[in-house]
Amino acid sequence: MTRIEIIDRADMNAEQAKVHDAAKESGGPVGGPFYAYIRIPDLFQKAQDMRDSLGAGPLTARERLIVFMVVARHWNARYPWFAQSRNALKVGIEPEIVDAINARETPGLADARERTCYEVARELMESNKLSDGSYAAAEGVMGETNLVGLVAASGQFVMTCCTANAFEVDPPADEPVPLRV
Repeated sequence: MTRIEIIDRADMNAEQAKVHDAAKESGGPVGGPFYAYIRIPDLFQKAQDMRDSLGAGPLTARERLIVFMVVARHWNARYPWFAQSRNALKVGIEPEIVDAINARETPGLADARERTCYEVARELMESNKLSDGSYAAAEGVMGETNLVGLVAASGQFVMTCCTANAFEVDPPADEPVPLRV
């Protein structure tokens, strides 16, 4: 059960309603951790803006989803895992890759950039930094700008996972790939 009361659209103040409606109209998320963010409309909007900025590049949708699943798995964040594993399957990430990340196993990623996204996100979550060797290897595959996007996507999604966990934002009962405990 979610710890935080979900504010119905009809009960939002003008500022909350404005950012909520804009996000909904543009296809941005308004549920999950955004149930908490709506209490601070500027935070809600900034979280949408960060999501939109990272979504516009430099990572592909597949690369971002791999990062998000690694981060959600690390944090045992049920709602973010639900949302991102579902999105991963929708964009064609193979169920075996989703299952491997869920099982905390290294997935068989043939694409060098996707493999680098997995490895960087995993190392950031496990050690809170990148070793010199990992940094050099990642920069060699991704380039500097893409590596900045990769690290930023990892950090941005940590906030999402922490929010979901703190407020116990639960996924729907019919989650497609339940988070393994």
